Amino acid sequence: MEISNSFRDRWRPSISLVIAIVLGIMLLVPLAGIVFFRVYENQLIQTTEGELIAQSAAIAAIAAQYLKQQDGDIPPLGPVARPPSPYSAGPLSSSVRRYDKAPTGDWTPQLPMLDLNRTAVLPSRPDPRASEYEIHPAYRDAGKAIEQVLKDTQKLTLAGFRVLDPNGTIIAGRDDTGLSLAHVAEVKNALAGRYTSVLRERVVQNPQPIYSISRGTSVRVFTALPILIDNRVAGIVYASRTPSNILREMFLKWETVVLVLAFVLSATFIVGFIFARGIAGPIKALTDRSLKIGRGDRDALKPLRIHGNREIHALSTSMLETSRKLFDRNEYISTFANHVTHELKTPLTAIQGAAELLKDGAEELSCSEREKFLKNILADTERASRLLNRLRELARADSVSIGGTSRLSEVLEGIRTRFNQVLIEAERDCTLPMSAENARIVIENMIDNSVRHGADRVVFSSKDTSSGLRLEISDNGEGISAGNQEQVFDLFFTTRRESGGTGMGLGIIRALLKAHHASIALVPQDTGACFRIDFPHTQE
Repeated sequence: MEISNSFRDRWRPSISLVIAIVLGIMLLVPLAGIVFFRVYENQLIQTTEGELIAQSAAIAAIAAQYLKQQDGDIPPLGPVARPPSPYSAGPLSSSVRRYDKAPTGDWTPQLPMLDLNRTAVLPSRPDPRASEYEIHPAYRDAGKAIEQVLKDTQKLTLAGFRVLDPNGTIIAGRDDTGLSLAHVAEVKNALAGRYTSVLRERVVQNPQPIYSISRGTSVRVFTALPILIDNRVAGIVYASRTPSNILREMFLKWETVVLVLAFVLSATFIVGFIFARGIAGPIKALTDRSLKIGRGDRDALKPLRIHGNREIHALSTSMLETSRKLFDRNEYISTFANHVTHELKTPLTAIQGAAELLKDGAEELSCSEREKFLKNILADTERASRLLNRLRELARADSVSIGGTSRLSEVLEGIRTRFNQVLIEAERDCTLPMSAENARIVIENMIDNSVRHGADRVVFSSKDTSSGLRLEISDNGEGISAGNQEQVFDLFFTTRRESGGTGMGLGIIRALLKAHHASIALVPQDTGACFRIDFPHTQE
């Protein structure tokens, strides 16, 4: 009992709470995509890298053109540029993404490769060091020539640009011209002839708390693009820029953000409405309805106003039908118990009274009087026994196993030996949709009821109807008066109580037929009695 109470009292969330949690998760999905999967920030990073690639490519083309136009000796060149290798998402993104369609001709596009979810963030860029190599005059002249180009480009793009010679020495850029960046990882990789991009930590002097949720503000994109002459490294364009902040981008695109939020909220509201209308509401109503039915409220036996879906409709219909049957069964049992009590009380009271008279006045009663009282006791005992036998038959009829078929002629043949004083006729043979044993109980009770009302001829007629089989049983007995026709199927109603009638014969017949989904009705006629039994079509 303690385990049962503990199990019953355990807290369980309501379906409304479960739906609210599901809707909350739906609302968090877009935010999770932004915060955990860096969907939008990653796009900003790749956009920044793509812009740096385009700008560096233009600067590299200008630098290569200046170097080719130098008079005198050909400037020294670095190693042959290496072809791209498969994509790698390590600290140094030094390869080209695979293409859906391979480039043709002289097209060698360089796509962004950085990914916040897979690319490691390196420490901030090391400071330049003193160069071990002297800058070749051709590179020094080229650097001076493109210095202003770098400054003008930086003003418009807010990106930092440096041009390095094949030894990694800065020849154009900021105030660190002449120093070396050859020790920096991405520069070293680019000097070997391969484009390289990395993410490095960005040192912020006065960080703003409102931007702390964006990883993009704490990193800086660095790209190192080789300058190629005749497919050999003639230098590097080393560029860097901080990607745009996600909140700033969202502010600039506030109309789109508002539309997205409105769509997410609307979709969540619609899903919540569907859940509430189609699941939570009907289930709550069905629960309330079942509680009312459990308290005995018969008015609750009506369909729900909204079922929501097919399954709840089927569940509601099944529950109401079962509850209705239980109510009817309860009323039947209550009424039946009252009738049984009343019917058994009469003979038992008579037996008790006769026994008390015999006990108290045994010496004063004559032999004939004692014999009379004993006969009364035996008669009442016999009546009580008949009632109990009929009750047992009724109980069997209520719980009989259904199924099977039987031929009317064969059933009647077995019954004729018991009622040899009655002419039993069948106008047409037919197949009854019930077993021979159950058919014998029905027909035997019908013939017995006719005989007890003075009939000496019983006729069975059958015909097929659109709904099934119809069997009519008529006799030439006393018939049923108009005043008793409405009560003829009531349990314990009889006009032959003095001669031993129990009033349960037709009740047993109706219970047995109801178990077979059949019905019985009285057909009014001038002479005798006629009953009609309708069997539905059997399901194959």
